[in-house]
Amino acid sequence: MGTTKPTGVVQEVLALARDHSLWSPGDRIVVAVSGGPDSVALLHILHEISVIHMPLQLICAHVHHGFRPEESDAEAEEVRSIARKLEIPFEMIRVDVPVYMKESGKGPQEAARELRYSFLHDTAAKWGAQRIAMAHHGDDQAETVLLHLLRGSGPAGLAGMRLARTEKNVQLIRPLLRMYKADLIEFCRFYSLSYVTDSTNLTSKYRRNAIRMDVLPFLGQYNEQLTPSLNRLAETMAEENDFMEASTLSVYEELVRLDNGRYMFSIASYRKLPVALQRRLIKLILNYLPSDSDNFDFRKIETVRLRLLQEQPSTWSLDLGGGAVGVREYDQAGLFDRTQGPMGEWCYGLDVLPMSGELELPEAGGVLRWRRISYSDGPYPANEEEAWFDADELSLPLTIRSRLPGDAMHVMGLNGRKKVKDIFIDGKIPPSLRSVIPIVCDQSGAILWIPGVRRSVHAAVQKHTSSVIYMSWQRRKSPGHR
Repeated sequence: MGTTKPTGVVQEVLALARDHSLWSPGDRIVVAVSGGPDSVALLHILHEISVIHMPLQLICAHVHHGFRPEESDAEAEEVRSIARKLEIPFEMIRVDVPVYMKESGKGPQEAARELRYSFLHDTAAKWGAQRIAMAHHGDDQAETVLLHLLRGSGPAGLAGMRLARTEKNVQLIRPLLRMYKADLIEFCRFYSLSYVTDSTNLTSKYRRNAIRMDVLPFLGQYNEQLTPSLNRLAETMAEENDFMEASTLSVYEELVRLDNGRYMFSIASYRKLPVALQRRLIKLILNYLPSDSDNFDFRKIETVRLRLLQEQPSTWSLDLGGGAVGVREYDQAGLFDRTQGPMGEWCYGLDVLPMSGELELPEAGGVLRWRRISYSDGPYPANEEEAWFDADELSLPLTIRSRLPGDAMHVMGLNGRKKVKDIFIDGKIPPSLRSVIPIVCDQSGAILWIPGVRRSVHAAVQKHTSSVIYMSWQRRKSPGHR
């Protein structure tokens, strides 16, 4: 399906590059060249542009695969010869895809792709290149969209390959994406450019080959313009997906806060979002987690979304696999990676004898301050973040530590002891915060104060108190990380 005359190919690529800022004068570009007609055409097109239209420094990069040793040797020599004729630097790597498949457990196509992209990035770093040029064209795009459609992909998958995208600080560009293979073969024929044919492209055992050889021709019976239609679909979905991604990011910045390594947001605000943004917000947060993002399919995203729309119960936890966990904590919801949680048990001594002092607590994400004052001079504690104690009644030294199983305290204003766990539940303290809230104890281990929560009856300040130790707690945003 050719639409562009060979003599107009370079001008078409130039126009596309100008409209989409694919490169700038003086850029270094690593050109991925397999030796097939597409990549050979790309190398010659970019070479002509660099010589006649715009100064560009090209580096020809070729991967010698381990699938077909003799055929691969011939391909490598052909590409080396082309680069030599054009006086372009040549870089090559030999990779053993079968061995890497065994080591990684990946399929042949995925394994080869990972090794190829790794080499291209290494070559770009070696030469200080700003771009990596790939020879994907419109027929490749149609295959990609159809593959993603069959896999059940959403808008991002149906957007197919992009003309340009940034990866590892290098921009991957596809200058031929608006052309078709027939155009490129005709370009090579017209200018007598030699190229090689990969025999693996002729077998339908690989899914992409089967799409190209069987599925597209079959569907083409019902739409002669199927390939251009799939390309238009990709272009439309790319633009609409970009808009939705920007909208989701705006919602994320408005609703989500990072708290104790957990991405928390208001359930009431979440429910007001359109369904499309509800799904995308969950997906965005999951992508931010260090968990296995490949494991987060539509079903899991929808499971979280529907649970958040339910009225009861007020707290729950949902294992999403790959280390990811979804939680509801009263009127808040959150997503986090359980492998990235806060530190374990911790304990610090408090020397409250000096006139004043402070202690930074990275595990609890805050700082505890204290000072000695007289009863008549000191301010009265204004909230649960502040407390004062009769210095003469305290059993020193004091300690501040993490919560322990079975913790209980004599709460001021209540009779008897109460479990700390029940105090947290009564106070609707989110479960995600309970392990990082500090607990101040005296020498005997009795709990004096849970900053931000409750104070005990111990060392209560009375009218006859002469010396007071005044404490305040200031919490940071993200406890649990040093």
